[in-house]
Amino acid sequence: MRALKIAATGMAAQQMRVETISNNLANMSTTGYNARRAEFADLHYQQMARAGAVNASDGTVLPTGIQLGLGVRPAAVSMHLAQGPLSATQGDLDVAIDGLGFLEVTLPSGQTAYTRDGGLKRTGEGLIVTSDGYPVQPEIVIPADSRSLSINAAGEVYAYFDDVAEGQLLGQFNLTGFTNAKGLEALGSNLFAETEASGPALVSTPGQDGLGTMRQGYLEDSSVDAVREITELIEAQRGYEMNAKVISAADQMMGATTQVR
Repeated sequence: MRALKIAATGMAAQQMRVETISNNLANMSTTGYNARRAEFADLHYQQMARAGAVNASDGTVLPTGIQLGLGVRPAAVSMHLAQGPLSATQGDLDVAIDGLGFLEVTLPSGQTAYTRDGGLKRTGEGLIVTSDGYPVQPEIVIPADSRSLSINAAGEVYAYFDDVAEGQLLGQFNLTGFTNAKGLEALGSNLFAETEASGPALVSTPGQDGLGTMRQGYLEDSSVDAVREITELIEAQRGYEMNAKVISAADQMMGATTQVR
């Protein structure tokens, strides 16, 4: 009874789909989060009679053959790259990326990571860091006596002081792009790491080389579509139930076979 194992792979696939959807819904309020989609592929086929084989009885060629599928397998959980809506926060260190690109940060291990979470903070020494305390590259230090801060679309950071009309340029943020951003490895905490699939990091100035611009006082909301996720959740639940019914039907057939007298 191949149906038992085939339906089991179907139940496992729908369970994985539900887990992916639940993660999307859990991150509806996560800054800069992109929804994920579970993708599947069929398993190997058992060739009972190959298409195009010669029929031994009269020498004709089989037009289709007999190929029995053995179930489904997970192929990928891909990230749907989409710009989330921008929400005004009025925070002087809240920066949204309007378009493509990631901010570059340095982890305590020295590894480079990338994020679209622009909810930045400052340390006691004035260093601009992420919410987890990771320095944003290139490092920019805000003087303690600065009155206000301004970040323009090109990522230039200006500090303003009392009794001084013009702002002082402290530095400039860079943005990083990737040939295949879907190939980035998710590290958690809104961070990603470069992989061979993503291609090398392409660092440039905001607004150039196809990268987005920076908007101070805004944060990028999650791109999760709650209505779509709930619809897919219902589909996955029904798919799970139907595969469970196949297992139940196969079990009844096996029971009928063993009870034959």
